[in-house]
Amino acid sequence: MDLAADGDEAVAETVVFLSYFEGLPDPRQPGKVMYPLAEVLLLCLLAVLAGAETITDIARFGEKKLDLLRRFRPFAAGTPAHDHLGDILATLDAEAVQRCFVAWVAAMIGVPVGVVAIDGKTSRRSKDAKEAIHMVSAFAARQRLVLGQVRVSDKANEIVAIPKLLDMLAIEGAVVTLDAMGCQRAIAQKILDKKADYILALKGNQGSLRQDVELFANEQKANDFKDAAISRHESIDGDHGRIETRAVTVIHDIGWLQERHQWPGLASLVIVESTRETGDKIERESRFYITSLTLMAVHIGTFVRDHWAVENSLHWVLDMVFRDDECRLRTDHAPANFTTLKHMALNLIRRARSKDSIRLRRKVAAWDDEFLISLIAA
Repeated sequence: MDLAADGDEAVAETVVFLSYFEGLPDPRQPGKVMYPLAEVLLLCLLAVLAGAETITDIARFGEKKLDLLRRFRPFAAGTPAHDHLGDILATLDAEAVQRCFVAWVAAMIGVPVGVVAIDGKTSRRSKDAKEAIHMVSAFAARQRLVLGQVRVSDKANEIVAIPKLLDMLAIEGAVVTLDAMGCQRAIAQKILDKKADYILALKGNQGSLRQDVELFANEQKANDFKDAAISRHESIDGDHGRIETRAVTVIHDIGWLQERHQWPGLASLVIVESTRETGDKIERESRFYITSLTLMAVHIGTFVRDHWAVENSLHWVLDMVFRDDECRLRTDHAPANFTTLKHMALNLIRRARSKDSIRLRRKVAAWDDEFLISLIAA
């Protein structure tokens, strides 16, 4: 890639992320390309970092920030209009973009440590005559970074998308957590094949397994677990007038269950009992999990809690800061590619050396060109 003709070579060389997208297929006819793909990707990412929420926002950012953009690349033809930009994002193969994203993140952080939480999210306003856009993402809970994402195809579900996502990831030594939708034998085996462990929520979609686990757990609890090898841990949290007590029980001797169900790698059962006290109101809930881990309850309980980082630190941030639920993109690959751009922006903002909130960092990126440049610096 050529550097900007009269731009800042030192600044241009910081755009390392583009090297991971060099092999991205460009479906446009070579002789008719006015805007190089690298410039389009750079424009989109900088605009999203600076607060752009729509294709029109990105196009206007390009008009107003052309001098800044030319510090990185030539932008000889300027920047695309919003309809042209939308067409480019719609035709770029979403799976190819996602593979480039995964390679970039892997180079940035290496193999994730701790929990990799996998969960799906629907962009509510993307729904028209077709199904709303639904993406399954992998989130490194400890690093608070998105590792990858896959769009759930129309008329399919997360059970099909999760193995595709796992295939892209390097997760050796990590603990993959999934809700009940992902509690499938094939998915458990896929995680083991990636040399990782799993904790899978157990609900009614695994009928006889769930029934056997709940019956056994209730019998043992009534007998104070005298006939089972267990470990237990209890924690109490208080916040905003609410007190929550979590009791985690791990049952370690489950040969009888494995003989009956032949579940790949199954090593322990987990029971999490939560009691929430808010004023005079008390709520109780029991959740069941299966896991390939043989660790004690204090450790497994932490992993179970870490799963919720995908909701609190990814889905909630996308909705409240990036306004994801308000996104109306519908055409071909554009919605999935725009989600990947948001994930890229979130990862870069999270890694910034700043005490500001994510919302405020985006505002500062819009106000301060040097801060914006620092976000994508190598």
